[in-house]
Amino acid sequence: MKTAGHLKKLILLLVSALSCAAFAADEIPAEVHLWPDGAPGFESRANEPEVVTIRVEPDISFPVTSNIQNPSITPFLPPAGTVPTAAVIVAPGGAHRFLTMDREGYDVGKFLSAHGIAAFVLKYRLAHETNSVYKVEVHALQDAQRAIRLIRSRAREWNINTNAVGILGFSAGGEVAELAAMRFDDAVTNAADPMDQFSSRPDFQALIYPGNSGSVTVNSNSPPAFLACASDDQPDISQGLPEVYLKFKAAHVPVELHIYTLGGHGFGIRDRPMAVSTWQFRFCDWMTDMGFAPKAAAGK
Repeated sequence: MKTAGHLKKLILLLVSALSCAAFAADEIPAEVHLWPDGAPGFESRANEPEVVTIRVEPDISFPVTSNIQNPSITPFLPPAGTVPTAAVIVAPGGAHRFLTMDREGYDVGKFLSAHGIAAFVLKYRLAHETNSVYKVEVHALQDAQRAIRLIRSRAREWNINTNAVGILGFSAGGEVAELAAMRFDDAVTNAADPMDQFSSRPDFQALIYPGNSGSVTVNSNSPPAFLACASDDQPDISQGLPEVYLKFKAAHVPVELHIYTLGGHGFGIRDRPMAVSTWQFRFCDWMTDMGFAPKAAAGK
């Protein structure tokens, strides 16, 4: 007779197999590495394989990705049009130990591209996984900055409006987005690295139940912000994000805040009969109101 532990292992293996099959069948665009030869200083690790495992939570099981050594963006582009589109870099969460690549990554990319907005799902280096050599405020930030520059450098190819390149982050990815919006560099004419000839300043930021929100600093040059969380999330988010909103108000920076009664932490994009499941439409509305996206992008 098998023990409960053995049964749990068998269930996890079955879930893992089904998930991998789903990933294989799904059409995920080819990723673009931020540094073709590997991140500077860590080029020798560029070919280390990423690891996909199954994370089990009380109401859901889902695949997560770790051991990211060669950071990248995966482009989800809307149908080609005559007018350049806005671009959103999507930074999934996962406590800087893994990345939730479905409901906080690829699903968001598919949704935005279907609404006429280009999305680029960011795989950034993880500072808190076992034996990591990376730091959030150094390497994850560097990946976000490089992604912004890379998108601007290929704007003509991807039909991107270089004045409408923003970043959206969930949880730990929200922390990466915060940092990108607080610590950016201007373009450097004739820089040795062609990428440095493009600014790393995001034109807007979207922080969805972001981590470390107490450290957010805002000034008059901060990018406009869209903020969202659930009131039943942990206090540093459900109470901390309204305080971030007030910082933007005090600095006279355009900001919009949505706090949903129910949703908890990590809701991402999920098809549930709850108001929180519509936050992505409110984000499209906000982008339209701000002039970053056409009215066609506005949601239900």
